[in-house]
Amino acid sequence: MISKSTIDQVYETARLEEVIGDFVQLKKSGSNFKGLSPFTDERSPSFMVSPVKQIWKDFSSGKGGNVVAFLMEHEHFTYPEAIKYLARKYNIEIEETERTNEEKEQADEKESMYLVSEYAQKYFSEVLWERELGKAIGLSYFKERGFTEETIKKFGLGYCLDQWDAFTTAALGKGYKIEYLEKTGLTIVKPQEGQEAKKFDRFKGRVLFPIHSMSGRVLGFGGRILTSDKKAAKYLNSPESDIYHKSKVLYGIYHAKQAIAKEDNCYLVEGYTDVIQFHQRGIQNVVASSGTALTSDQIRLINRLTKNITVLFDGDAAGLRASLRGIDLILEQGMNVRVCTFPEGEDPDSFSKNNSLEDVTQYLEDNSKDFIQFKASLLIKETANDPIKRAETVRDIVQSISKIPDQIKKEIYIQECASLMNISEAVLFNTLAQIGKKDIADTHKKERQEQKSFEVVKNEPVQEKLDVQYLLEKKIIELLLLYGDTQQEFDDLLLKEDDKGELVLEKEIIKSKVYEKIYLDLQEDEIELANQKFKSIYFKLMEELNEKEHFEANKFIANLDQELVIEISSILMEEEKYILHDWERKEIYPKEKSSGIGQLVSETILTLRCYLIKKRIGTLQEKTQVLDNDNAETLEEIMGYLQLNVLLGKKLARVLS
Repeated sequence: MISKSTIDQVYETARLEEVIGDFVQLKKSGSNFKGLSPFTDERSPSFMVSPVKQIWKDFSSGKGGNVVAFLMEHEHFTYPEAIKYLARKYNIEIEETERTNEEKEQADEKESMYLVSEYAQKYFSEVLWERELGKAIGLSYFKERGFTEETIKKFGLGYCLDQWDAFTTAALGKGYKIEYLEKTGLTIVKPQEGQEAKKFDRFKGRVLFPIHSMSGRVLGFGGRILTSDKKAAKYLNSPESDIYHKSKVLYGIYHAKQAIAKEDNCYLVEGYTDVIQFHQRGIQNVVASSGTALTSDQIRLINRLTKNITVLFDGDAAGLRASLRGIDLILEQGMNVRVCTFPEGEDPDSFSKNNSLEDVTQYLEDNSKDFIQFKASLLIKETANDPIKRAETVRDIVQSISKIPDQIKKEIYIQECASLMNISEAVLFNTLAQIGKKDIADTHKKERQEQKSFEVVKNEPVQEKLDVQYLLEKKIIELLLLYGDTQQEFDDLLLKEDDKGELVLEKEIIKSKVYEKIYLDLQEDEIELANQKFKSIYFKLMEELNEKEHFEANKFIANLDQELVIEISSILMEEEKYILHDWERKEIYPKEKSSGIGQLVSETILTLRCYLIKKRIGTLQEKTQVLDNDNAETLEEIMGYLQLNVLLGKKLARVLS
């Protein structure tokens, strides 16, 4: 268990904008920050971060919360893991008791897989540095590749002994379960009839490259064989699992994320050693697709940090044309692509190892081409003097341009292509239009086929009923969170009997704190909030506001369950939504809530009272229709509520005016 003092220190020290900035490129927007959602595929930013309130809200997915909620949602951390991550980031010492074997058993499946992977990384690293065979074989190999000891430690590189089950035996001895060793792919289990299953280390005899998530969690491994066994694969990756999906992971993203955001560019290479060698040379904004074909999910990881990608190809890269598909995927995401190839016989690993930082940087700057120039020069070589192939090349380039969502960029690229290929812009624009029509037709055809696959029953659209009480209760919580401890003047209209015994309204100005006014008004009418989450937040807020001299929303949130934190963040960030639309640029100026807090409080409470009275009248009217006996008493109660409703209506009208 992590001590409360550690948790409190983490919340006090952690800065939400800094933590989220490691995963999402944020831009200043007034007093807040905004960026692209890390949870959905979007091109217009709808992700808001409030440094003042220390909460975030993603309007595209509806998710939100505090710093811990972000890590739990984005990195799938458990609560303790999120606290530990923040403690490490801010160099806070963690006070906790050691996990017992029983606690390890109680951990959920994903967490257990992460724990096993973390242990494996430490074990393989320990073998590399402390075992004689590890030093003689694994460490020697890395040093021969030109990696320094500092680099080897930074990337957590390791070695698995060339023995059948050395790692598996060690892990089982430490209390880790075989089912999780198997699920992570670290151990291969082969059942045998009538005998105990055989257990093998997947990576035996291989040097290991841990594959980290964006937050630094070990997801899996890439292992390189050191012998010349033709039957064994040169590189072997962890299999797909609940924590490792190779199509959604980029090697080196953890070490590169800050440099990518800072440089506003990402170098994309193919292999582990390319990344490490570039990093060691001093170019840190580099990641690899780890030998897999580039995917949309991988591109989206980069898109959160920058709009600019430079793809680096080996000088003699086989299947270079096939690699161009990855460029089209990048263009579809609305990103800017440049391409750089190295001299024949060189790759990013060898080139960065054999040249100085200045030379490598200069080479990248001088040889990085716009994707149109690169694709045109590559394909023109293949077409030579063949007019048919030349026509196909032009269409191929226009096909790539058609992927770009931005219309202005499309036009500029068409002009550039026309110049490079010596063909009229009109022809290219016509070709682009044909491709667009074909894409639309294909989409419609696919939709029609999908519709035929099931029977469609046409129904009248059902209009969603507005939950007035929910909205009013939500407004009460919002007022308490934003202005609960502020002193305000309220024009209170009191119900009194005049000389004739009739109810009338008398104006009275009172001064009180917002939370006191709300509490007394709700108590007066014995109103309880119906929504259970709001009810729970309401009582916790009242307790906090009553006990603390100064209310701080971020400290209040820190001690709540994550479910309530998400609810509160949604309420608090709702007011920031208009910033996303840049209303001020359109000369629309939303009214600040703080300009009439007293009026807003009175209006909300009165509206809730009126709503509940109407609801009660409706219930009583139903009662009169059901009962056969004398309804005089019920009718009298209805008349009383109707009279009260009229007076409250007048009261509300005066507040609004």
